[in-house]
Amino acid sequence: MAAQAQGQQIARIGRLSPISADADVANLAAFRERMRALGWVEGRNFTLVTRFGDGRAARLPEIAAELVQQRVDLILVGSSPGALAAKRATSTIPIVVVTTGDPVADGIVTSLARPGTNVTGVTALGQALNTKRLELIKEAVPGAKRVAVLLSPGELYTAPLVRETQRVARALAVEVRLFEASDPESLEAAFAEMRSERMAALMVQTSALYITHRKRIVELAAKTGIPAVYGERQFIDAGGLMFYGASLRDMYSDAAVYADKILKGAKPGDLPIEQPTKLELIINSKAAKALGINFPASVLARADVIVDK
Repeated sequence: MAAQAQGQQIARIGRLSPISADADVANLAAFRERMRALGWVEGRNFTLVTRFGDGRAARLPEIAAELVQQRVDLILVGSSPGALAAKRATSTIPIVVVTTGDPVADGIVTSLARPGTNVTGVTALGQALNTKRLELIKEAVPGAKRVAVLLSPGELYTAPLVRETQRVARALAVEVRLFEASDPESLEAAFAEMRSERMAALMVQTSALYITHRKRIVELAAKTGIPAVYGERQFIDAGGLMFYGASLRDMYSDAAVYADKILKGAKPGDLPIEQPTKLELIINSKAAKALGINFPASVLARADVIVDK
């Protein structure tokens, strides 16, 4: 209000998040911090209009439409499904996406180098990292021959995840079993089935649903006694065993650079979609002790961070 009284224009940034508000705190903190470093102070020359999907992909088109109706100047989107929903809702408002998916394969843009639409941003191409996660959990649990994959059927990333995981499993001489949970209520049944089938390890799909309910998933993995690798750092903060992937904090910091350029007049279609230059392996030693796991030296040597949570 003070800025408006002085005639200063306030940029309105819509935040379309597929996860819950509490799960999005760290992401938005990184975005705000970099924005401040670039001269953007919330409440003075920009404001955030937030909408959350709470892990329910079906809500994304509705909340994308809400942000368009709010006449925001830019939409900051998490996930490829969110970007697709925003792109369908507007062809004029600039969209900055932070995704672990592949924007080209997912149909968001035709090229990373020249998006050519109203969409740009940062991608970790995270589905390709599932190969490495499967290798890591097998190495962390020597002798593991049966690995569970927890996935949400029908999501954008699920079919490619299944294809790639099964291909890599054959090369590693590992039997992969798929366990589905498409809502919070079905998580317990999925883990009970893993226990009854004596799965040796677990890889969890990177999903807005699972990130939103990360604490419950980590609790069930501990209760079941199954070592798990995750594609999102927040699972480690919740007590999970292993994370391998790109830092979302860094990605949201980079997204602020895109927002700064666009709000100063750059066209999103002219800004290449970038990929993180660093991937992290984080190990939780407290979770390892609780599970009775002694990580091989080869895994420990590659860890970027070892926490005790």
